[in-house]
Amino acid sequence: MPTTAENTVQQMAELNALDLHPVDLTIIIVYFTIVLSIGLWIGRNTKGGDDLFLAGRSLGWIAIGFSLFASNISSTTLIGLVGSAYDGGLFISNYEWMATVVLVFFVLVFVPIFLRSRISTIPEFLERRFGSKSRRYFSGLTIITNILVDTAGSLYAGAVVLQLFFPELDMWTTCIVLALIAGVYTAAGGLAAVVYTDVIQAVVLLLGSCLMTYFIFAHPAIDFSWSALTDGVGDPSKFSVFNPEHRPLSDDKLPWLGTLIGVPILGFYFWVTNQYIVQRVLGARSVDDARWGALLGGLLKLPVLFIMVLPGLAFSIIWAQDNPGMMLEADKVFPTMVTSMLPVGVIGLVLAGLIAAIMSSIDSTLNSASALITLDFIKPRRPDLSEADTLKIGRISMAVIMVVSALWAPQIAQFDGLFKYIQEMLAYMVPPVTVLFLLGVFWKKGTANGALATLIGGHLVAIFLFLGGNGTFTGEPLWSIHFTLVAGIVFAASLVIYLATASWGALKTDDELADLMVQPSPPAQPGLKDYRLQSGLLLALTGVILVMFW
Repeated sequence: MPTTAENTVQQMAELNALDLHPVDLTIIIVYFTIVLSIGLWIGRNTKGGDDLFLAGRSLGWIAIGFSLFASNISSTTLIGLVGSAYDGGLFISNYEWMATVVLVFFVLVFVPIFLRSRISTIPEFLERRFGSKSRRYFSGLTIITNILVDTAGSLYAGAVVLQLFFPELDMWTTCIVLALIAGVYTAAGGLAAVVYTDVIQAVVLLLGSCLMTYFIFAHPAIDFSWSALTDGVGDPSKFSVFNPEHRPLSDDKLPWLGTLIGVPILGFYFWVTNQYIVQRVLGARSVDDARWGALLGGLLKLPVLFIMVLPGLAFSIIWAQDNPGMMLEADKVFPTMVTSMLPVGVIGLVLAGLIAAIMSSIDSTLNSASALITLDFIKPRRPDLSEADTLKIGRISMAVIMVVSALWAPQIAQFDGLFKYIQEMLAYMVPPVTVLFLLGVFWKKGTANGALATLIGGHLVAIFLFLGGNGTFTGEPLWSIHFTLVAGIVFAASLVIYLATASWGALKTDDELADLMVQPSPPAQPGLKDYRLQSGLLLALTGVILVMFW
């Protein structure tokens, strides 16, 4: 029996579906051909596990930066940003500018530690710092989030949009086809294929978003007028990202305290400890390339407010003018913008950008989850595993992950809002991890027993909050707490557990911790190549944006 979301997709398809012009189809086909060709061509040089998962540690900063951006601006993010802006305003951009702040922190603190320790996966750092149990626990958690949140979410978002243009497609088949396409070149070329196709995908995504922005603001209802935009929206709170007057604690979208506490916690997990993002930094050819690449990714995040979020808010004026009394579901705003606002040729380019977002997220999570399964679970039990066997196991695990994600993706239709689904799941799952990484590099205390207790205890608190908030205990919710505040509560509980158990068991020696703790930075490159100067400029630009939309 069709779900409510599936019925809505069908109704929207009947309203807005159009026959793609041959020019648009040609653009999409050319894009697919280029991406698949690059992935398969790079696959010729993929000889072992190090090539498959870390691109032979040969990635330069430009490729890293564009790949970070493309992998982050997935189809879930693109559709979620536009839909949330249409529905509630610019608050959703807090996740974007906060990413720049977190990336600067990542560059200053964690990049030299990760590259100095020569880890292959992020959970491997936990093993060196605390022990093997923490590594396996976190690795298993990351695999689950990669499959059920990241990969499946991207597949679902892509299927929803493609159904709008091709109503005859069903959700299950579309998810499977998308997974297969991304899986082919990822399994062939590994991380190098992921990163270098991401460069193309980032350019297409940025160009398509800029064109979309132009046509939205060129509409007669706005005509590039800021006053027309603000008057048309009519609600000044929709232009505020942080002001407590507009974002009170009772705000169900994003309260100011959630931005201050919860968003940084979620951002830290995503940009510092999430394997599918940090993997391309681990594959850098030098610490400088890793730093510059991460800062480039942070720079590319800043225009998102202007080319993805603001157009969604602006479209609310256009839609209300042309369809009085009819509201769009948040997940359907972006597809409707494409069908109703763009001319021939541009539709093909924007759809190619959307497909780029889908592919860049799926290929990254496939490679990441496969790396975790292979390097964190299989190889430790088989230390004599050859590079060729590691490559074979990695590709087999990719195929399994691909199938599981495609089967789970249609279930996301049961959740209220795609972006909300992703963020809420992470808010309950990731705060204990952030505690281990933050205290683990700044404080020498902390043991294997204490780390495992922090992970387990923090997640028990999260489960209690989740069940109580969903009425499991009494049939009625015992509390209503915004998920960003939930992240703060779980983080605080995990912090208390870590401090209470910091001496439970044997502590690591100073020699064992030498490469795993924060150390004084060596001299940086001179002038504009100095990552500290670049970081300061990025923070200043972020501050300007925050002041503009306070």
